[in-house]
Amino acid sequence: MARRGQRRTGATRTAPRNQRRGRNLDNEGIIPVLARAVREVENEVQRGAVSRPARTKFQVIALLVREERSRVKSDTEATEAQRAEKLKRLDGVATILAKTAARDTSLLSLLAEDAEVSDAAQTLRRQFLEEAGLEVPEEEEPTAPELPASLNPARRVVPQSVISRQLSNPFLTPDFSAPRPKPVQGGRLATWELLEPLFRAFEYGGASSCMTLPEPTTALRLPPGLELMPHQAQVVAAAEAGHRTFLLADEPGLGKTAQALLAAHAADAYPLLVVVPNVVKTNWAREAHLWTPNRPVTVIHGDGDEIDAFADIVVVNYEVLDRHVGWLGDLGFRGMVVDEAHFIKNKKSQRSQHVLQISDRIRARFTRPLLMALTGTPLINDIDDFRAIWQFLGWIGEKAPGPELMAALEKTGLTPVDPGFYPNARNSVIQLGIVRRRKIDVAKDIPARRVADIPVELDDVIGRSIRDAERELAERLVARYRSALETRSSGVQVEGIDHELVRRVAGWELSDSESAKTGENVFGMVRRIGQAKAGLAADYAAQLARNVGKVVFFAKHVDVMDLAEETFAKRGIGYASIRGDQSAAKRQRNIDAFVNDPDVHIAVCSLMAAGVGLNLQVASNVVLAELSWTDAEQTQAIDRVHRIGQEEPVTAWRIIAAQTIDTKIAELIDSKAGLAARALDGSDEEIAASSDVQLEALVALLTEALERQVL
Repeated sequence: MARRGQRRTGATRTAPRNQRRGRNLDNEGIIPVLARAVREVENEVQRGAVSRPARTKFQVIALLVREERSRVKSDTEATEAQRAEKLKRLDGVATILAKTAARDTSLLSLLAEDAEVSDAAQTLRRQFLEEAGLEVPEEEEPTAPELPASLNPARRVVPQSVISRQLSNPFLTPDFSAPRPKPVQGGRLATWELLEPLFRAFEYGGASSCMTLPEPTTALRLPPGLELMPHQAQVVAAAEAGHRTFLLADEPGLGKTAQALLAAHAADAYPLLVVVPNVVKTNWAREAHLWTPNRPVTVIHGDGDEIDAFADIVVVNYEVLDRHVGWLGDLGFRGMVVDEAHFIKNKKSQRSQHVLQISDRIRARFTRPLLMALTGTPLINDIDDFRAIWQFLGWIGEKAPGPELMAALEKTGLTPVDPGFYPNARNSVIQLGIVRRRKIDVAKDIPARRVADIPVELDDVIGRSIRDAERELAERLVARYRSALETRSSGVQVEGIDHELVRRVAGWELSDSESAKTGENVFGMVRRIGQAKAGLAADYAAQLARNVGKVVFFAKHVDVMDLAEETFAKRGIGYASIRGDQSAAKRQRNIDAFVNDPDVHIAVCSLMAAGVGLNLQVASNVVLAELSWTDAEQTQAIDRVHRIGQEEPVTAWRIIAAQTIDTKIAELIDSKAGLAARALDGSDEEIAASSDVQLEALVALLTEALERQVL
């Protein structure tokens, strides 16, 4: 498999068909070689730590499986039965690869598109081909690697708003008011290679992976109605006291976003750059408005034509960072947050190079900027993955510890040959700013059950078609409303919007939608939204599964479940499917697999079939990929996890499509939940039915459309 900037070795080739006739094909070709090799990797993973040669072998097997699958599918000389048999055997190898990667998730990085194929991997690939008796193509001359986008002016953009800001302040003054740590000269460790010993210090483990944090302070004033949990307030207090680098590795659900935003506020680290995955970009903007409402926030989409470069907080996703890395390094940021920081663990990937380049330029301009790396990934996985993160934070350079870390290591008076070096070195790194708390550690701080919304953007073709359909539905409702006004015979005149008529029109539309088999209506639109965000919801569930363990994934429609399961299979994440069309025996087998099998990380559940009667408390995280029409249905799903015997606080992550009717439905469900609670407490309010939410969603859609026309 060719990689950008690497040698291409061509596709796998087999001997001509006439040379194979009459021979035992089961023991010929590349498949037996791969089958034996994958068992060797599987056995090593089962024994514990995986060596570098085994990781290389894992990657080469995956590459050759892909190549051979492609070759078999295009082999016109083979019969359909022969192709089917070979594909079946290749699927067997791929299944073992997936199970192996599920046992040691650090192997998944080797399957990424931007994963480096080393010289050792190329050599092993040739050995496998030769062992299989296949023709090995001669190596082509290496092609010149493509320039990184940051060095390729043709790929970079500078939005007009950025130009305006640069013109308004052409002489951006560096700030060196804080003293820089002085390099240690001539210490006892000056001649030692220290990076590998530092990484090994974490492989040995230790009692704690959290720096010493101060007690929360009361100085920070929060917006009305908001309150920090004690563990969150500790990080903010540390920033307020002058600490400026954090590897915030709290488990998901402990409020890392709020901690980062308020730490920036406490440190006055504005303007602030926030680099995030696309799936949480909108959520960061919303959280910034919530926690720091007096700090304008802007989000970069595409080429950034609509951004406000004068904003205090700039949010950009990894996928478009290459277009903006040039001007981002020159804007004068005093703080930088990298969310899901394990995305930059491959230092040779462009996204890592861009992040490191920007942080270097920020440090060159300001002595002590606020730098925060956020990730829920446990520290002890493959510690070498954190090399880029430590470098982003300035704790290490390319070949040696940074001045502050070196000073701390020298202070121990130990060298790597001394037995006490490793625990002391580990603690020296932790005190630079590693913060790791688990839900169970701070259970008293957080609610036993909460729902957290993750807004996602549908910015592809499907997303645009959904917004077009929603606009079409709104226009149809407006036309129906206007027609009803014109034909009204009662003579009643209402100034402005007639809200009673709006509700009647929404009722007519709802009645027609329930009986209609074709045409765009609210039910079809909600289903399309579910399909469009299925991949994003599955991505988020996969991140959770890798970070915190078992996850329950709920969806309403079969096609959403299918797409999610395809995503998990491609990523080598074990899952169990719980659906309404299963026999009782199969359903129970899948439940038992999720509960008892450590390699099954996700339960993919039908909201209708699995929302009641199940006990899945082995998990404490739930992903709601599609919205229910009632809070009761949503609560029933969450209660499969949040039940007697659950020892951890439960978080339900509700995936919501931003700028669509999805957001209105979520707000309505929450408001109806309040009515339901009052009804259960003895109020005269009726518990909301699904039709109430459907009707109110149409009322809101029509009202907003009429208000826009009035404006």
